[in-house]
Amino acid sequence: MVIKHVFFDLDRTLWDFETNSHNELIHLFNHFNLHQLGISLAEEFIKVYKKINEDCWEKYRNNTLSKEKLRSERFNLTLLYFGIDNQDLSEDIGNAYVANSPYRTKLIKGTIDLLEKLNKVYTLHIITNGFEEVQHIKMNQSGLLNYFDQIITSEAAGAKKPSPLVFDYAMKKSNAQLEESVMIGDDLNTDISGAINFGMKAIYYNPKSVKHNYKPWKEVVSLIDIISILL
Repeated sequence: MVIKHVFFDLDRTLWDFETNSHNELIHLFNHFNLHQLGISLAEEFIKVYKKINEDCWEKYRNNTLSKEKLRSERFNLTLLYFGIDNQDLSEDIGNAYVANSPYRTKLIKGTIDLLEKLNKVYTLHIITNGFEEVQHIKMNQSGLLNYFDQIITSEAAGAKKPSPLVFDYAMKKSNAQLEESVMIGDDLNTDISGAINFGMKAIYYNPKSVKHNYKPWKEVVSLIDIISILL
């Protein structure tokens, strides 16, 4: 059956999460004068934070850490690593990060060119594990919103990728048939395994050529490569 619906992940697939997050963390490091509290380098702070953030998001995906707790806990644990025990500061930084970072607008190279071309042929949608209010701001600020028909968040679906529940919700929300759909994402454990286990075609965006044992329908190292697959 011919593909009619293309579902994209957002962070690290279209929206340049690494660059936008890094720049916001540098801003927060300076804004909250963390060097005066004994953290000498912003880059060291970010390195520690990124590892802790990944662990916290894994707990969030597994429903062992709430959305509200995640926001401050990742910064609380980072500050504790540097010997700073200040819950109020952790909450202030966490709130500022969630409020500010969605307004950063750097996209993955080739995003707009790809969407411009696909939008003429397919109905495009987003499936994201990101927070509902945050993801809509990101898309609006970075000029992505008008390309997509449905923006499906894990909060709205009541389940997170790779759960089949979020993909089932996406099918119903978009009025798409499974055989007519393809998922595009950068995360093997959520986007690709989730789609494959649900029976959906998957295109793995793998810019770092990570070795793996998954068997997606297609695999690309740049977004532009998707044009030759779908057009």
